[in-house]
Amino acid sequence: MLAVTILGNNSALPAYDRHPTAQLVTLDDQLFLVDCGEGTQVQLSRYRIRWGRINYIFISHLHGDHYFGLPGFLNSMGLLHRENDLHLFAPPELEPILDLQFKAASTILPYTLHFHPLTQEGVLVKTDKFKVTCFPTKHRIPCWGFRFEQVKAPRRVNPERAIRHGVPAAFYDRLKWGENYTTKEGTLVTNELVTDPAAKPKSYAYCADTIYDEELIPRIAGVDVLYHETTYLRELNDRAASRFHSTTEQAANIAKKAGVGRLLIGHFSSKYENLDQFQAEAREVFPDTDLAIEGVTFRG
Repeated sequence: MLAVTILGNNSALPAYDRHPTAQLVTLDDQLFLVDCGEGTQVQLSRYRIRWGRINYIFISHLHGDHYFGLPGFLNSMGLLHRENDLHLFAPPELEPILDLQFKAASTILPYTLHFHPLTQEGVLVKTDKFKVTCFPTKHRIPCWGFRFEQVKAPRRVNPERAIRHGVPAAFYDRLKWGENYTTKEGTLVTNELVTDPAAKPKSYAYCADTIYDEELIPRIAGVDVLYHETTYLRELNDRAASRFHSTTEQAANIAKKAGVGRLLIGHFSSKYENLDQFQAEAREVFPDTDLAIEGVTFRG
């Protein structure tokens, strides 16, 4: 299962009840926080997301609208008595910033925060269920995009066959990942008897702040869902280029050339109150485009 919940969709300045960038990516039983602008912890609470299930955080770059909410969020998790390890992937310059803030406040986190500096393209995390990779985007400072993929999709449990063969519901999650079941009588129930083949593995790519860049295409090719920033409408193409951002048409062209399934657009400039034109312009090029509206969960 793949889902993307939008927590913040605006660029630098909060405006019109839109918040700086943050997203929650769900891949089966894993929750990943991607960027953490101001107000992220408020948004997580507003949408009733369980913080304790977030074990990985990815920060694309060190412009404030993408990470100023992080120190408060890390501190709040400590106040809530988190004990599980937390893994943070971010540009290396963020580590001393966090150390200084925690030192100034005499803050000691009750959990272990593992800091992983982003220094080169490649695999960040890989398990038998999921993989996360990073790739560079072209912005005014070093900036990274992320690709989230199922290594293999879970099999589909057939409840009728499972009940018929005496498999309890409590074992279904293990069936999804290919395990066999042995009854109390010692009878082996093979996985294939009570499950159906999995669907194609799901994938999501997050293109953080970037100028129009066709070098992104092979890195995001074929994903089920792509997020690409669209700070400006097409009429401000020159402004977008000068500030290393993208327009509606440019994001849609990247999605089209990369053969993705669905495009989400966000990081809207605070100069725009109404966002309808963003969707209209992008859909002229790539019809399967949606606005990354806060509070909405998009499923892949």
